[in-house]
Amino acid sequence: MLSALKIKKILVSQHKPTDYQKSPFYELARKHNIEFDFHKFIKIEGLGASEFRKYRIPLNQHASVILTSRLAVDHFFRMAKLMRYEVPDETKYFCLSESTALYLQKYIQYRKRKIFISDQDFSELITLMKKHSGDRFLFACSDVHKPAYPRLLEENEINFSKAVMYRTVHSDLKQLDISKYDMIVFFSPVGVESLFNNFPDFEQNGTHIACYGATTAKAIKDHGLKLSLSAPTRKSPSMTMALEEFITKQKQANKV
Repeated sequence: MLSALKIKKILVSQHKPTDYQKSPFYELARKHNIEFDFHKFIKIEGLGASEFRKYRIPLNQHASVILTSRLAVDHFFRMAKLMRYEVPDETKYFCLSESTALYLQKYIQYRKRKIFISDQDFSELITLMKKHSGDRFLFACSDVHKPAYPRLLEENEINFSKAVMYRTVHSDLKQLDISKYDMIVFFSPVGVESLFNNFPDFEQNGTHIACYGATTAKAIKDHGLKLSLSAPTRKSPSMTMALEEFITKQKQANKV
């Protein structure tokens, strides 16, 4: 069982917030006199044109594009440029969220395009797709994506091509002294893999492990690590709220 040690230094496996002093992490650090270090455990690499051609997915045979994130938007238009494919004005865009849809303005004249949006609900997005059953859809994605998405597309007999356009790879973290942290915070299963890729002999000892998401929690347990806290929960929907709750309890335990 992990001890109720005082949390002083926390490693967060994401990039530092752009405006850190206005972020919840900054307020948490100030309130509890703790230090956060931010290091991305993973990075995104786009596939090259020659590698993408191996999949034999002709972009010009897809009237509609499924976009589940801003990264998917960026890499769809990046790949179109690499493949010298001029995206037609008539192309339809099916976006998982409004923020993803609005991000399209970086590449197209938003008001003049056919854009369909769901409220972070892929099933809702499929309902919209069914109204365009004659289309062939391009699902622009990473090598690491939610398996439920293509499964739902298949179950609903949507005519689609899964187009992997970018991949998630491990960052080089070997310059870090991983042993100096009282807690490590993970946000993806690939981040957990990156830890062991960089530090194959890593032993948890007294280090607390926090995570966001059920699949990340599973990866942590599969690697034989003990999970101290996870988010989201009904009481703590964000990671910083979960950390606040955990650190407060740790302080109370140290006072006993």
